[in-house]
Amino acid sequence: MRLAILDSGHTLGKKALMAMIRVVSRQPVQDVIKLMLYRPEFFAGAMAQLTHEVMRGPSEWSVGDRELMAAYVSKTNECEF
Repeated sequence: MRLAILDSGHTLGKKALMAMIRVVSRQPVQDVIKLMLYRPEFFAGAMAQLTHEVMRGPSEWSVGDRELMAAYVSKTNECEF
């Protein structure tokens, strides 16, 4: 399911940030970034905290091993990020 508001419901400042991301990366802004910018109090804080804990918190795996596993799973799932 894709929410149309993620393409049009941002403030001017966030629209400018996404335009800069598109120019610098030469890629469209991914939906997860649009979601994090649209409702940061709802999704961004919790998602960023979870991601940081999983990827950088205590583990028997090195950070590199976790990054490699994340890249492999994303590629296997045909995920863009």
